[in-house]
Amino acid sequence: MIKQLIKKIFGNAEPKPAKTAVAKLKTLTVKEHGIDPALVSSNAIRVTKTLQDEGYKAFIVGGAVRDLLLGVKPKDFDIATNATPDQVKRLFRRAFIIGKRFQIVHVMFGSDLIEVTTFRGSSSDGAPKDEFGRVLRDNTFGEQPEDATRRDFTINAMYYDPASQTVLDYHGGMADIRKKTLRIIGQPEARYREDPVRMLRVVRFAAKLGFEIAPATRAPIAVMASLIDNVPTARVFDEMLKLLSSGHALACLKQLRSEGLHHGLLPLLDVVLEQPLGARFVTLALSNTDERVRQGKTISPGFLFAALLWHQVLEKWQAYQATGEYPIPGLHLAADDVLQTQTESLALQRRIGSDMRDIWAMQPRFERRVGKTPYKLIEHPRFRAGLDFLVLRAASGEIEQELADWWSEFLETDNAGREALLAAKPQVKKPVQSNASPKKAAAKKMPDADSAEPAEIAATRKRRRRPRKPAAAE
Repeated sequence: MIKQLIKKIFGNAEPKPAKTAVAKLKTLTVKEHGIDPALVSSNAIRVTKTLQDEGYKAFIVGGAVRDLLLGVKPKDFDIATNATPDQVKRLFRRAFIIGKRFQIVHVMFGSDLIEVTTFRGSSSDGAPKDEFGRVLRDNTFGEQPEDATRRDFTINAMYYDPASQTVLDYHGGMADIRKKTLRIIGQPEARYREDPVRMLRVVRFAAKLGFEIAPATRAPIAVMASLIDNVPTARVFDEMLKLLSSGHALACLKQLRSEGLHHGLLPLLDVVLEQPLGARFVTLALSNTDERVRQGKTISPGFLFAALLWHQVLEKWQAYQATGEYPIPGLHLAADDVLQTQTESLALQRRIGSDMRDIWAMQPRFERRVGKTPYKLIEHPRFRAGLDFLVLRAASGEIEQELADWWSEFLETDNAGREALLAAKPQVKKPVQSNASPKKAAAKKMPDADSAEPAEIAATRKRRRRPRKPAAAE
């Protein structure tokens, strides 16, 4: 009694422990949840049935259940079970255990991948953590209610059993879906500290689903955003790729800015979006990407990041030319600078970086439309991506629309049409310089990459072309 009175007057000297979310199970019937079985993957059903036939519990879980409740066919299906990874692996011919922080099993059916996780334990207090509280490794298995408590958001903590067609809802996820609210399970500060990537996931789900972030879930983000710097860059890159390929990339990036989460990820975003041409270019690129996702078409990560980082390359390219560097070498130097910086912060894979470099390097080559050069260029394996990039530049006002139209027509027409286009001898106007100063705007026109000449020869030719001094008047 005395201790309680002292605490009431002076408060606690020690910090309060993280609140443990209390699971209150609700079993929802078909009439209550309304999931259409036709939207459920046959391979996911096969995995749950195989596990259940062996006496294990098995449910479709997470984002797949959320999407099914929203009437959307999920792209991926995850399974949660009380079987251990080794037990799961023994039941399927093509199954592979992966993961360090928490082991999971990938079950393959052709190109279709089903991810199977074992129910996790409710506490990570004994798990190894870094100095900031991020959980480094946690292979603690547990029961289903504990697993539900360990999940990040209420709308992702529901379990669907295809056999009985029931949904188990432990944390009011169904109610939050109906209210279009995104709410984290447990104490937000503690959950973000355990895994800072959850702050990026909050933004992605809010933008993708059009949900409002609950006030208590949003409040700590601005203060704790810097914790993302301590997350391995590979994990951050994976999350950024999910964000950009969500079909709501533009909304996600705007939400990132509003929550202050883009610093350290894409810090140049503020600079680009504050410039008219940069903002229009990025907006068009992301809008086109979102439209492709909605149409079920594939998207290229290399193209996405090439678009996001193009204006940084453009600025550095103009700076190199202003110091006397020749255009083609200057472009390669600018690309090297940008890729090196972003590889350190975003862990860009080598293949993606190579695609980005090809797209950027192709842009000046589009200016040369004579001889055999156009025929050689359309054979480039990345030509289609390079042309799409050129079309975006034209649409944003960076270059003349005529250039993009000419190449689009050259690609689609037959040989006779191509010869006619080449015979027309098109005149190319100077590209619009997005951030150029008068000095930068006076930079030399870039020659074709295939016809770049040695610096010594170019310098000699330049000297030869210098105008002579006018003769003295007689």
